[in-house]
Amino acid sequence: MDSIINFVKNYVVWLNIPEFTITDVLEILIIAYAFYHIILWIKDTRAWMLLKGMFLLGIIFLAALLLDMNVILWVFQNAIVVGIMALVVIFQPELRGALEQLGRKNILGSLASFENQKAKRERYSGKSIQALVKSVYEMAKVKTGALIVVEREIQCREYERTGIPIDAEISSQLLINIFEHNTPLHDGAVLLRDNRIVAATCYLPLSNNLEVSKELGTRHRAGLGISEVSDSLTIIVSEETGFVSLASDGRLYRKVDADTLLLRLEEIARRNPEDKKRKWWRGWKKNEE
Repeated sequence: MDSIINFVKNYVVWLNIPEFTITDVLEILIIAYAFYHIILWIKDTRAWMLLKGMFLLGIIFLAALLLDMNVILWVFQNAIVVGIMALVVIFQPELRGALEQLGRKNILGSLASFENQKAKRERYSGKSIQALVKSVYEMAKVKTGALIVVEREIQCREYERTGIPIDAEISSQLLINIFEHNTPLHDGAVLLRDNRIVAATCYLPLSNNLEVSKELGTRHRAGLGISEVSDSLTIIVSEETGFVSLASDGRLYRKVDADTLLLRLEEIARRNPEDKKRKWWRGWKKNEE
């Protein structure tokens, strides 16, 4: 009890609350608005994964500071300047895109739609999922090659710009028509985002994973490559065998059946939050190559 009284006498009694003015309130609102949109931008890009890595490095730095690890502290102090320059170079496309969005942004409209952000974050409806699964396995029956990127949290804006804008509802007929042989849009990847086909003929980064089977072509390497730089789920239909493969988290899973694909898409859409114990890879793990 005495320690509490002493704490109040020494610190609380002499605590001065600064005066608040209209300017202070405006500054807080502007900073909060800026931080909110910066966090949204980071979450929709590869910078989100980098931020988690930086958080881990921050924990290591604090541990080194508390334990007086001079060598680790010296490494951090000498690497910070080079690290900042490297971040600017690595994320130059994302930074450019963020500045472009800032120039096009309707600030008043953004404030008015603040309450609707949660509804807009809904990813894929049951109708979209059914149309996607139907189109994939109809193309697989006739061995029509396809490459479909299903976005999750991280938006693939950099690769979207390499394709042709579509901005249409997801439908099996449209997807099948896009990948039909000898059509202008069949070459490249289709990008899906929030119940929409946003772009076609997108060019994706190829994976350099040496463990990938040599019998797999560019389509599979591109699907694996985009899964290494984003959290997307990529669906690949082989033109040679008609097999359906999935690429996720830098891993390639082959010979996936319709039920497994449906389950995976439902998990992405968060339509089965209570079914967390089911593992979508169990049905085809034996076929993984």
